[in-house]
Amino acid sequence: MLRIIDARTGEPVVAAPVRRGLTRVEAHASGYGTGSLRVLLVADLVARVLELGGTSVLPVLTGEREQAELRTAATTLGVRPFEDARDLSGGFGEAQAVHVAGADSAATAGESVWVPVGAVRPDALAGPDPDPAALRLALLSHHHRAPAALDAAALHEAATTLARWRRAVAHWARSPSRPVPDDLRGRLRTAWDDDLDLPAVLGVLRSVEEAGPPLPDGARFETYAYADRLLGLELTRDVGAAA
Repeated sequence: MLRIIDARTGEPVVAAPVRRGLTRVEAHASGYGTGSLRVLLVADLVARVLELGGTSVLPVLTGEREQAELRTAATTLGVRPFEDARDLSGGFGEAQAVHVAGADSAATAGESVWVPVGAVRPDALAGPDPDPAALRLALLSHHHRAPAALDAAALHEAATTLARWRRAVAHWARSPSRPVPDDLRGRLRTAWDDDLDLPAVLGVLRSVEEAGPPLPDGARFETYAYADRLLGLELTRDVGAAA
């Protein structure tokens, strides 16, 4: 069950204590920039974790400026579509809500959970278009509450890591499938349920990559595929491609 730091109190809380019914995950973002894009990405990750735990989710976007441009950039980054808050004034009977906003935004009092998202420097969307998958991995490499430094070196490192992992996954896929080992599944779920600790999730994948021969390649493949249900990095994209 996802426990996350609430921006109102600085204390960990259960993001969606009611498992039945609908949870509204609302991203508060305006303007076309990497900071706003990161808010949408974190909101999408919150929604994915809740869904992996069996909670139904309604993703919603609230904002006033450059929403079309922001939505397009989010889609390119692999963020799933959000409903427009202006079209949902009547609500859908959701039992609870999780709000995701920039760390400098004021959290509204009430029972809803507020998730703070750190700033991004420099704005990666202000220059030449970065590779979307590399940008996504670079953002995932920072805890969502911490500022993210996205200079050219960080984006290059992310692109290199992503290419290496995709090659490895394609190679492991040629071996007989094996289930995700229980300890690895537990480490992954513990990481993403603990304040959405994506750097720790990536750390588990690095440990799988570096593990010795006792870990079958089929289990490595299934572990990466399982984690990618949250990460959304298309790690299995090159499976079956010509070597």
